[in-house]
Amino acid sequence: MSEPRKLEVLRAIVEDYVHSREPVGSKALVERHHLGVSSATIRNDMAALEEEGLITAPHTSAGRIPTDKGYRLFVDQISAVKPLSQAERRAIQSLLEGSDDLDDVLDRTVRLLSQLTNQVAVVQYPHLSRALVRHIEFVLLAPRKVLVVLIANSGKVEQRVIDVGQDLGDEALAALRSRFLGSLAGTPLSQLALSLPAVVAMAAPGQRQAAHALAIGLEALAQSSREERMVMAGTANLARSNVDFPLSIGPVLEALEEQVVMLRLLSEMAQDHRGVAVSIGRENPYDGLAEASVVATGYGPDSAAKIGVLGPTRMDYPTTMAAVRAVARYLSRILGP
Repeated sequence: MSEPRKLEVLRAIVEDYVHSREPVGSKALVERHHLGVSSATIRNDMAALEEEGLITAPHTSAGRIPTDKGYRLFVDQISAVKPLSQAERRAIQSLLEGSDDLDDVLDRTVRLLSQLTNQVAVVQYPHLSRALVRHIEFVLLAPRKVLVVLIANSGKVEQRVIDVGQDLGDEALAALRSRFLGSLAGTPLSQLALSLPAVVAMAAPGQRQAAHALAIGLEALAQSSREERMVMAGTANLARSNVDFPLSIGPVLEALEEQVVMLRLLSEMAQDHRGVAVSIGRENPYDGLAEASVVATGYGPDSAAKIGVLGPTRMDYPTTMAAVRAVARYLSRILGP
């Protein structure tokens, strides 16, 4: 069996199984694909593929389905990621543009990617170790209660209400805001804690207690903005794929809920020459994802954070890879400088 024909037969089996969910037989391959050989030859080819561990017979079925190894060979043979259609690109553009709020952009992004692929979409928040303070706002809610807002140049907004421990008027709070913003604008979030004591020391003696409380609030906001987080959408798509998870869908849902598992997996996935990373079935280091595949790519200025989809190993890899990469590019453009 020649290598090109082996790949051609494997490709036909993968495509048929992805679209029909039914094990694929030699007769169906001959009828649906112009492989240029007889049904008997196809049967021999399928026997050879089975011997190599690329396809297998589920239960007593006469048909065959791809194994993780078969999907891997198929994915590796996709020489280039196909571009999305003009309509798909316009849909991405119209859905993602028009918002400056990072939370809103990421929420829209995962919902869009989930709709495009019919899978679960996940996105890591951008790594904020290099993010800078863009703006600080203090809003007086009551004589001692202040809403503290910290905005990073990445678009991330963090806020919380704090008790400043002394009565403050609008003028005194405005003076403190000017002092903090003037001293801290452009400071890396990772360095904020080191810069705050000097700002507190510059406050008027009568405002020192409030300044100290505001500094503690800002430090806490900077810390929480650097925590690893992700957003996801489309878990209902998994429930519709329960035939693809014969053992149980539970471990897959647990992995998604246990965000640290997904965040670690996304961080460890290395992109290939096509700009995507694909982890198939038992290639996933977490046992709960042994029947799932993850397709991901980096986004943002340094591509450090990842966006991707999780679904059954029986997924449309070419379309999924194209959608993930296209959405990541639009997201990078929106969040870019």
